[in-house]
Amino acid sequence: MTPAASTGSPLTGQYLLVTGNYWAFTLTDGALRMLVLLHFHELGYTPLQVAMLFLFYEVFGVITNLVGGWLGARLGLNRTMNLGLFLQICALAMLAVPAVLLTVPWVMAAQAVSGIAKDLNKMSAKGSLKLLVPGDQQVRLYRWVAVLTGSKNALKGVGFFLGALLLAALGFDGAVLAMAAVLAAVWIGSLVFLKADLGKAKAKPKFRELLSKSPAINRLSAARLFLFGARDVWFVVALPVFLADRLGWSHPQIGGFLALWIIGYGFVQAAAPALTGLRRGPVPDGRTALRWALPLCVLTAGIALALGTGWPAQTVLIGGLLGFGVLFALNSALHSYLIISYAREDGVSLDVGFYYMANAMGRLLGTVLSGAIYQAHGLAACLWTSAGLVALAAGVSRSLPRHAPQT
Repeated sequence: MTPAASTGSPLTGQYLLVTGNYWAFTLTDGALRMLVLLHFHELGYTPLQVAMLFLFYEVFGVITNLVGGWLGARLGLNRTMNLGLFLQICALAMLAVPAVLLTVPWVMAAQAVSGIAKDLNKMSAKGSLKLLVPGDQQVRLYRWVAVLTGSKNALKGVGFFLGALLLAALGFDGAVLAMAAVLAAVWIGSLVFLKADLGKAKAKPKFRELLSKSPAINRLSAARLFLFGARDVWFVVALPVFLADRLGWSHPQIGGFLALWIIGYGFVQAAAPALTGLRRGPVPDGRTALRWALPLCVLTAGIALALGTGWPAQTVLIGGLLGFGVLFALNSALHSYLIISYAREDGVSLDVGFYYMANAMGRLLGTVLSGAIYQAHGLAACLWTSAGLVALAAGVSRSLPRHAPQT
């Protein structure tokens, strides 16, 4: 840890710029997902076809996290951040074409570009934290990670609502053009003011160093894969389509509800240090991750059972989503802290990139299963699958280190 990182100013100022960029990007990312989902469902696409529109978004997220960590270590996290902003502008511009050109392959290609952009931004922002908090200040690190992660997800929820609102007010083309214009202004400001080579490794890492050699990071990455597969297998496609088709909700209602859920989820993540008992005990470790995964598994199975036995669907989903959101947010925040704690300081983006590659693989798995299982068997089956994936995450968490390693 350099003195600059410990005392504050130059690196902290750069990190604030990175965080602001990340927040601006997150708004467009959440809005774009809701725009694409609602617009193409309205055009008559089946749930599986809608899921396929996001396939390349997740596939290229896997690749980007793996290669992006290597690029961040060689070039600096500021450059990967600016590249992500530029690519998101390109993705939005690709969708501002006449409706006849909005074919499935074209939309999948635009989503691929957006997926690359998103994971470059995430890796850049989260990797920066390792360099700003001394290794002996794990409590402070946990709080900083929780605030960054929670604020990002709250803004993503605002993006969901924004996407539904822009679709109703400006139409699909107008919405993507408006977002591209705002993000272009943010990108220009970032090129001017974001200068430090934050996160650039002292030694140029070899390409063969992409895969993690740390057992702790490998196990945590596997747990993350199952955890996010469990969320997206029912939340990404199945839930919005169910709300529209079976419960008759309008687009603004769906967008607003999911937005409020994500915003609340973000606030819970930001409060995770207090909610997980940080003031009463030591910083989290593998035992903590296991302890919070088990109730999430039980709750998800309970929601599935209630739906399958004929309980009022709207009551079950609203109540179940509230509980799921709280428990999932705490699990996610714990994992986000553990990866930053476990990661190496020199070349931190390599470890963080590998971990978020597993995160993207989980989203990919969940997205595809969400459309396929819902189309074939319905929402209850998606929830049973979710419970099974959480159980796998809990099983892997048993082998995580009991005490977070200190730098």
